[in-house]
Amino acid sequence: MTTYFNETGSSKQKIQGVYFDSTGLKVSLAKNDFQADSDINAALAELKSAAETLRAQASTFGANLSVLQNRQDFTKGLVHTLTTGADALVLADPNEEGAKLLALQTRQQLSQTAMSMANQSESAVLRLFG
Repeated sequence: MTTYFNETGSSKQKIQGVYFDSTGLKVSLAKNDFQADSDINAALAELKSAAETLRAQASTFGANLSVLQNRQDFTKGLVHTLTTGADALVLADPNEEGAKLLALQTRQQLSQTAMSMANQSESAVLRLFG
């Protein structure tokens, strides 16, 4: 299974499946119906090895699951943030936003007037000495 984390496919995680049948776990069929101690010991060794293989694969699947859950939580949080921001833009109070715009335009006009006065007084001083 391949999980893509972005739209370009450059960030992805590939999880490889496994076959855990007797062949995949390297467990052979019982020989001699467990009549000898060596048969029992050989079967136990195969079963211990199979159990270790299962534990290792469970750990790998757990780590992959953790990565996927973290990415899912991040994506959900990002979607929530973007949705909240979009809702705030759509639900903006026109009167409040109009007042903010008027205040900003007033500040701009005052700044332009102050700059104009500063330039005029500088010109007046230069004319006195010119």
